Amino acid sequence: MSRSLVIERPGEHRVARRDVPEPGAGEVRVRVAWAGICMSDREVYDGHRDAAYVRYPVTPGHEWSGTVDAVGEGVDQALVGRKTVAEGFRACGVCARCREGETSLCGGGYAETGFTEPGAFADHLVIPQRLLHPLHEDADLRAAALLEPAAVIAAAVRAGRPRPGERIAVVGAGTLGLLAVQLLAASSPAELTVIDPRAARGEQALRFGATRSLSPAAAEGGESVQGRFDLVVETAGAPSTAASSCLLARRGGRVVLTGMFTPGATGIDPVHLSLSQLEVRSVFGAPSSAWSEAVRAFGLGLLDPAPLITHEFPLERFADAVALVGGGDPATGKVLLRP
Repeated sequence: MSRSLVIERPGEHRVARRDVPEPGAGEVRVRVAWAGICMSDREVYDGHRDAAYVRYPVTPGHEWSGTVDAVGEGVDQALVGRKTVAEGFRACGVCARCREGETSLCGGGYAETGFTEPGAFADHLVIPQRLLHPLHEDADLRAAALLEPAAVIAAAVRAGRPRPGERIAVVGAGTLGLLAVQLLAASSPAELTVIDPRAARGEQALRFGATRSLSPAAAEGGESVQGRFDLVVETAGAPSTAASSCLLARRGGRVVLTGMFTPGATGIDPVHLSLSQLEVRSVFGAPSSAWSEAVRAFGLGLLDPAPLITHEFPLERFADAVALVGGGDPATGKVLLRP
């Protein structure tokens, strides 16, 4: 039998047992090793995710790692036993956006593992083979469960185009922010400043390659860094951080927004935007190319997500695990389930 965590409707979940699923043509079955919980999963559980981006009942889990244990018709048997991660977006591969490489913007309709398709809060996961990104045989699967947020950050870094010797700021030192620090440090910036109200997170950012850590109050006050940076990567998704990130950029600078904002967030001042000639980009998920970059950086040791993990729970303790996510405790980092 195979277990899966099912959210029947907001606030209501159960652990279901069923026959072990069989992969169809072009599919593989993965034995899930680890699955991360993020704020999107908390939104699904609480019923706060936009109805267009979730389908109940649903088995969540879009951040995961595992090992291929069966393949369907037309799939190379050599994949059996291979450690892997996989893209979440079920891109069609044939629309204009997919053909241009923007698979996260697929025009064929939204479908994503863990939101509209069964996810990895389960013993087994069946997915299309074309979405796989196989890992080295010695890969740490516990750390690899964070390659989905790492791919989002890889997409943000690609959009930001960091160049050696630039001044760079990262707004937010959560999972996305600390992964951003690691990738951006590899671009040899002259300065890499992290802005976050949590002192402990700032200290962790310094260990990951940041050159300075500031609180938002310091960044706006006595140690003001307004208008200083060539590139600002926003990762917090707080109500004020889109607007404040634009104020950190120099004239002609670049700002990349990766946080998922909620209605009512502070808007970007169009006067400042035009007078400063800023380039502002946003990131929604990660295209295939960003996944490849994140997996490659992980294999080379440029990304080390393991220190971001603070809690691990069995599948049956999902309620305890999801309560920690977004609970406000600064000691809570990435929370994992181990099916």
